[in-house]
Amino acid sequence: MAFKSGLSSNHFNKAGRGAKGVLTGSGLAVFLAFSGATSTVPQMVTAQSYAFQRIEIEGTQRIEAATILSYLGIAQGESVSAAQLNDGYQRLVGSGLFEDVQILPRGNTLVVKVREYPTINVVSVEGNRKVKDDVFAPLLKSQPRRVYNPADAELDVQTITELYQAQGRLAAKVTPKIIRRANNRVDVVFEVVEGKNVEVERLSFVGNRVFSDSRLRRVLETKQAGILRALIRADTYAPERIEFDKKVLQDFYQSRGYIDFKTTGVTSEFSRERDAFFITFKVQEGQQFRFGKITASSEVNGLDANDFGSVHKLRSGVVYSPALMENAIARMERLAIRKGQDFVRVEPRVTRNERARTLDVDLVLVRGPRIIVERIDIEGNATTLDRVVRNQFRVVEGDPFNPREIREAAERVRALGYFSNSNVEAREGSAPDQVVIDVDLEEAPTGSLSFGGAYSLENGFGLNLAFKERNFLGRGQFISASFQGSSDTSSFSFKFAEPNFLDRDLELGFEVYYQETEFANSFYNTQSLAFRPSIAFPINEYTRLGLRVFGDGAEITDVDPDSSQVLKDEAARGQQIGAGIGFTLSYDTRRTGLDPNRGYLLQFDGDVGGVGSDYEYVRATALAQAQTKVWNDQVTLTATVEGGIIEGLDGGTSRITDRFRLGPSKLRGFSTNGLGPRDLTAGNEDTLGGNKFAVARLEAQFPIGLPEEYGITGGVFADAGTLWGLDNTLGGTIDDSAYLRSSIGASIFWDTPIGPLRFNFSHALAKEDYDEENSFALTISAQF
Repeated sequence: MAFKSGLSSNHFNKAGRGAKGVLTGSGLAVFLAFSGATSTVPQMVTAQSYAFQRIEIEGTQRIEAATILSYLGIAQGESVSAAQLNDGYQRLVGSGLFEDVQILPRGNTLVVKVREYPTINVVSVEGNRKVKDDVFAPLLKSQPRRVYNPADAELDVQTITELYQAQGRLAAKVTPKIIRRANNRVDVVFEVVEGKNVEVERLSFVGNRVFSDSRLRRVLETKQAGILRALIRADTYAPERIEFDKKVLQDFYQSRGYIDFKTTGVTSEFSRERDAFFITFKVQEGQQFRFGKITASSEVNGLDANDFGSVHKLRSGVVYSPALMENAIARMERLAIRKGQDFVRVEPRVTRNERARTLDVDLVLVRGPRIIVERIDIEGNATTLDRVVRNQFRVVEGDPFNPREIREAAERVRALGYFSNSNVEAREGSAPDQVVIDVDLEEAPTGSLSFGGAYSLENGFGLNLAFKERNFLGRGQFISASFQGSSDTSSFSFKFAEPNFLDRDLELGFEVYYQETEFANSFYNTQSLAFRPSIAFPINEYTRLGLRVFGDGAEITDVDPDSSQVLKDEAARGQQIGAGIGFTLSYDTRRTGLDPNRGYLLQFDGDVGGVGSDYEYVRATALAQAQTKVWNDQVTLTATVEGGIIEGLDGGTSRITDRFRLGPSKLRGFSTNGLGPRDLTAGNEDTLGGNKFAVARLEAQFPIGLPEEYGITGGVFADAGTLWGLDNTLGGTIDDSAYLRSSIGASIFWDTPIGPLRFNFSHALAKEDYDEENSFALTISAQF
């Protein structure tokens, strides 16, 4: 009696299950085969044994006979039982080498017939439109020129299915098939029915009282489907996002003082049509806590806690935030290092005051364990140089180990934007008092080619073309080249920056700029150029100083005969090129400040230029900007005050290319060159710019009731400012007084898949009769 294991000719999924079913009865089958040849009394067969003088192997092509005998485990002439024969058969089938196995007794000869699994000729995935072949290729275990294995094919089916499920296509079906070819070869084909994306139809919350559903939706990575569902993948249901969303919800609440917040559950309900999910987060907000009494104490000999009292910058009454606490601890530990105490740690001891809903914090200086950084291992950076990553660490081999500093370094590595995934972990080194820091990276694209456009009523359509690379040659350098053109203006710029010159926090850069205008809201043409090397470095946590030298120049040509005599005189001076030096001092808390909902920017620029030209000058500009979020973070308020002045040093007079000009980027509602001193005696009534300007801008951005996933918000603004002052007023015939202009308007912000859009609708409130208004502007940019 023969016993075999078979494989379906065109469906290896079913074949694997069928073979498994046959094997369950193999012991009995083999037993009956031999008992039928030797005895007719079944109850006595179990006591019998068999011996074969010869073992013949048939059907092998690639596999040696010795290999089959080793799996069979039966020697010639050896006495074996039916159970031993069954065990040998099971080992042959379980080896995964054979498509079919038969054991046939022929007298004193045991014939073992096998059919080897075929060699894979081609592996293909058919029916896939949303996922390309090159995505599947490196993940499949079934590969050309390898032996076909049903178990590997089953795993490949699971791999392909999981890839589609990760994209939200939970209904995707994968059918495996084999096509037999000559010479024991097969083509392995995975037929895919992709199905539709399973979307998040509704994203809701239960238990939230302080923050609305729409505000919390903006926090989550998962989005609910909207009108752009065909383009936005964030509304696709992905189970792995849920845990991440729970974490960002907790961070959101805790950063606003809700220290007891927790997500008590998440329910995902499938729609009746099985094409969408309804996800509900059940949350428990708790009460908001503020900082109460803040103290500092020391348990380390030689360290006076009074020296650290003003360093932490925590204040009573401020809403509690883990980020504030982390910043305070980091400041105190850095001060301890400057005092020569390398292993000092700050341990916050918090006391809750439930009635007042405050947290009393005692920042205790304690002696930490003496652990040294043995080495920093960086892996996965195929392009980025090791030193670019190491520059984000303030520790090197041999320095004291500080877990907080390592976490901050990990955040700096992620903030580079060079890596799609980065993982920084510490493990024990070659000794218990040493650690090894492992940095595992996965690089991401850092270059972009941008095409963009802009539209305004005054200039019509414009074209922007730009190339940017944020990690040039893997050195962490920034390089960009851009071209902007419209009907009356064209410009080219090139920028380069090395952020870690000499492996220090020292940014070295230079910029080349060239622009031509042809009657751009004026009655003359200009050519301008500039070259600016610079260097910048931090002074403290928020303050940065930049120094520069520059050479720049301009030429005014083709002045219209009806234009102002001021412009004609300035054009007659020809091309002027001069050199200068300058600085930029900035104080910026927008990214690293104590309050995540507020940010401030103060910036002052000063230049002395024109050296070598007929007009030497000093120019100064200042900007102050503040931003905050109110109404449960749903409304963003921004206030900006800006001003500037230019004064001659050698008794010369400025030109239109030197003076300030206000346009819609600084004072909305007015055209470029649409306001300021104007020569009303000239036929063209030319705008001449001004030596001084001052503007103030207020803006609010807020939701307008549309679903958050549409990415559309609204805004209102109010601007006010003035531009004044000329060196040459043609004997007082030109009025260069500081007349106040103001405007109000509304904006629509739309975050689209092709880039952010902003629509500005403006109306001038206070203006002079000769001012030129600009009531509408649209900007659009797209990256590929």
